[in-house]
Amino acid sequence: MEKLIAPSILSADFGRLAEEIRSVEAAGVDWIHIDVMDGHFVPNITLGPMIVEAVNQASSLPLDVHLMIENPDRYIPDFIKAGADLVSVHAETCPHLNRTIDMILTAGCRAGAVLNPATPLESLEWTLEYLDFVLLMSVNPGFGGQSFIPNTLKKIRLLKTMIADCGKSVLIEIDGGVNKTTIKGIADAGADVFVAGSAIFGSENYTKTIQEFRQILGG
Repeated sequence: MEKLIAPSILSADFGRLAEEIRSVEAAGVDWIHIDVMDGHFVPNITLGPMIVEAVNQASSLPLDVHLMIENPDRYIPDFIKAGADLVSVHAETCPHLNRTIDMILTAGCRAGAVLNPATPLESLEWTLEYLDFVLLMSVNPGFGGQSFIPNTLKKIRLLKTMIADCGKSVLIEIDGGVNKTTIKGIADAGADVFVAGSAIFGSENYTKTIQEFRQILGG
């Protein structure tokens, strides 16, 4: 399966956001990852639908909107209207996860569920077959630039087995501490999509960094 690279704009220069997005698109990334934080579920506040709409105007790539917010059902329609192509919600914030997933799918978007590092995979046992992707946090969410949590590799491998057992094609996305040192181990464990923020936007040459990622991933 093709490996996908999704730079997180959380680490971009917001003073020239459109230029940053066009630069990583030209460098050959696959998705644009947008981290939405509300200051409640995570200790940070980032952006809302207006920024997603601006990113959508700046890029033709799929927009991967990661909702780190309480009560996501209330805001999902706004983010989809703004241009989200993929929407992921934290299982920890959704008491009716099936309903939330169905809302995303019915609106024509790809749906993902997100698990924090300490959240067990069993919380997805009865929803996995309805998902397009699962996003595993490999840091505790809220801030960019954190170090990869090593036991995430075991969690990836276990999730890969769960997906095989359910008989569906579900992508595994990893967010947190993805860089040139960690990406090979993450890929070898079974991940398909790699969210990288500071490793890309903090580099001097986006094209060179993406090429190096591709070489490590074997493509």
